[in-house]
Amino acid sequence: MTGQVVRPYGDTTGDGRVQVSFTLPVPFGTVAERARAEGAALQLAAKMGLEPAMVVHAKGMGPGFTFCIVYGRVAHLVDLSQVTVTEREFPLLSSPEINRRIRRALGRKMVVVGACIGTDAHTVGIDAILNVKGHAGEKGLEYYREMRIVNLGAQVDVADLVGASRAERADAVLVSQVVTQRDAHLSNARQMAAAFRAAGPGRPLLVVGGPRFDPGTAAALGVDKIFGKGTAPGEVASYLVHALAPEPAVSATAEGTA
Repeated sequence: MTGQVVRPYGDTTGDGRVQVSFTLPVPFGTVAERARAEGAALQLAAKMGLEPAMVVHAKGMGPGFTFCIVYGRVAHLVDLSQVTVTEREFPLLSSPEINRRIRRALGRKMVVVGACIGTDAHTVGIDAILNVKGHAGEKGLEYYREMRIVNLGAQVDVADLVGASRAERADAVLVSQVVTQRDAHLSNARQMAAAFRAAGPGRPLLVVGGPRFDPGTAAALGVDKIFGKGTAPGEVASYLVHALAPEPAVSATAEGTA
């Protein structure tokens, strides 16, 4: 397949071969149980449209569960013209430019409060963005001279986040969510947005991030911006400046004079 319509690639171009993994609530102990588990995996694969399919790996995951990897062929095509991509709406800026714009637009340091909310204890995401040591070769927001960072850490209650943000007079609130079971990241983001709305006018910029967020759902969750997996600190810093310290508009008269 070429052009806008393509098929998955496995062994040869356009053969439609795919590999999927899943866990079934069936035991994987005795020989009979293993055969039943693999048969259940093949039945599910057939209902998913994989034909023919084979179980290339199966392993017990504690009592009563089996993890399976299935390899098979699908007849489905992908129309690339129907794929939507959320493009970055702001330029990536250097650290001196970020500091300059904050100083000129705000006349003070930009205050950024970060946290993991709810039961989420995984601070690796928020620390990668905020801590000076940063992530992927980029220094975190603590590195920027014109930013003041308040990292509240893990398992922060939403009410406490709102209270701390108001006490610190935060310009922006950054929330990282790694725990996604039962879509906890979505419910937590909605709860946070609702709490800030209820707190009254003048709410800070709300930014959430994590591996399972869809960047295109910010408005539906009630937040200003969503960052997905692989986001580096410089991109977050550039967005904060884009949203909170924009360049002043240049009038046509001023352009002509220049």
